[in-house]
Amino acid sequence: MNARKYKIPQVLEQISILDFAAEAKCIAKVNDEVIFVQGTVAPGDIADLRILKSKKKFKQAQAINIQALSPFRTEAPCDHFGVCGGCKWQHVSYEAQLAFKQRQVKDNLERIAKVKLPEFQPILGSDEAYYYRNKLEFTFSSARWLTNEEIGKEDLGSMNALGFHVPGRFDKILPVDHCYLQPDPSNAIRNGVRDFAEANGISFYELKNQKEGALRNLIIRNASSGEWMVVVQFAYATEEEISLVMNYLQSNFPMISSLNYVVNQKGNDTFHDLEVIFFHGKPFIEEQMEDLRFQIGPKSFFQTNAKQALRLYQLVREYADLQGDELVYDLYTGTGTIALFLAKYAAKVVGLEYVEMAVEDAKMNAIHNNIDTASFFAGDMKKLLTEEFIALHGKPQVVITDPPRAGMDEDVVRQILQVRPEKIVYVSCNPATQARDLAWLDEAYVVDVVHPVDMFPQTHHVENIVRLRLRKN
Repeated sequence: MNARKYKIPQVLEQISILDFAAEAKCIAKVNDEVIFVQGTVAPGDIADLRILKSKKKFKQAQAINIQALSPFRTEAPCDHFGVCGGCKWQHVSYEAQLAFKQRQVKDNLERIAKVKLPEFQPILGSDEAYYYRNKLEFTFSSARWLTNEEIGKEDLGSMNALGFHVPGRFDKILPVDHCYLQPDPSNAIRNGVRDFAEANGISFYELKNQKEGALRNLIIRNASSGEWMVVVQFAYATEEEISLVMNYLQSNFPMISSLNYVVNQKGNDTFHDLEVIFFHGKPFIEEQMEDLRFQIGPKSFFQTNAKQALRLYQLVREYADLQGDELVYDLYTGTGTIALFLAKYAAKVVGLEYVEMAVEDAKMNAIHNNIDTASFFAGDMKKLLTEEFIALHGKPQVVITDPPRAGMDEDVVRQILQVRPEKIVYVSCNPATQARDLAWLDEAYVVDVVHPVDMFPQTHHVENIVRLRLRKN
C-alpha cells in the first residue's frame, strides 16, 4: 500500500504586516501578492507566516513566529487571549483600534457606495474598553479544550468546563477563569456555579451526543440600575440537582434580583420556544436610559453595551433633528428602544420588526413608560412595508433604519425611494452592506453625515450612523 503523501506547508520568513483587514485579520504582501494573515498580529509586526491556502488572487496564512513587535501593540490582560475568540484585538492599543475602525468605515463607503460623501465625524469611542457588556452566555461541557501543554499528559484532572466555545469547534469549551467583558460579580457567579457543581457531583453537558449531563448553559445579565439576572439551562437534571444549584445561587449571590431556569433537551441552546421557570426575585431587570426604563426579561434582546448604546441613540436623535410634528418610521426596530427614545420628540413613531417577541417587548416598554404615540408591528419587512401599510399609517417625514448585518432588503429600499421621506438616519453594524444600500439610495438622496461609533472594544466590529437628506431638484 502506498504511503500517503503530505505536502509540507510553505513558510515565509520575516514578513512585514502592513495593515488590518476585515474580520480581525491582517494584510501582508510578498512580490505584490496579497496575504491575509490570521493570528495575534498587528500592523508593524514582522512575522513568519505558514501558508494555509493559495488562491489565484491571494493567500491565507497563519502567523507562527513574531520576530519584531509593532508600535501599536499593548499587553493583553486576559490569560485566555489567543485561544478564546471573543476579544481578538486585546493586543492592540485602543487608540489604534479606533483609528482602524474609522478607516474601515471610510474604505467601505468610498469603495462600495461610490457616492458623494461629507467629511466624516471622528469615531465615538467607548469610555469603557473592558467590562462593558451586560450579557454573557457560558456553556457547560464534560470535554474541555486541552492546551498544547496538556496534550499527551496522562493526568489531566477534571475534564469539565464552563466557558466559551473555542472558535470553529462546537464540541470543545475553553474553561474561563476571568473574563474582561462583564463587570463583577459575573466572574464570581460563573466560577461559583462551576465549583459547586464539581463539589456536588452534578454532571456537565455532553456536547457531542447531547444525551447526557445536568448543566447545559449559564446566562448572566446586568443593568446600569445594579440589577442582575441569571438564567440556568439544565438538560438531563433531576429535581434535586436543579434545587441544589438554584438554592446555591440564591443563597450565595444576594445581588441576583431575577433568578430563573430552563429545562432544554433540544439540539441547540435557544430557549425562545421553551418555558422559563421563575425561581426567585422578579421576572425581569430594568435598564434606564435618560427618563426611560426598559424591562429586560430572560428572552429579551437589548444592546449589550448599554452605556454606549445610549450615546448612539442620542446621536440618532440629534441627526433626526425632529421638530415635534413628524411621523417617524423606525425600521428593524427590535424591542423599540430607538422608537421609544424618539417618541416624545415626534408626533408619532411607527416601529416595524420581523421578530414577534421583540415587538411584544416594545409594546410592553411603551406601556411601562406611558408612551401612547408609538405603535409597533411584526412581520417580514419587505412584506410589511407596503403601499397599503403606508396609506393606513401615514407617509413618514423621517425614517430610522437599523437593519441586521445583511443590510436592508432591496424591496425595502425601493419602497423608501417611492415614499421619499425628507430624512433617513441609517444605523449599521456592517459598513459594507450599508455602503451597498447607500448606492441604491443615491437615486434620490445625498449623504450629509457619517459618524462611526465603537460599541465593541477589543473586537473588529464597528457601528456607523449615516444621515441622508432628500436631494433637491
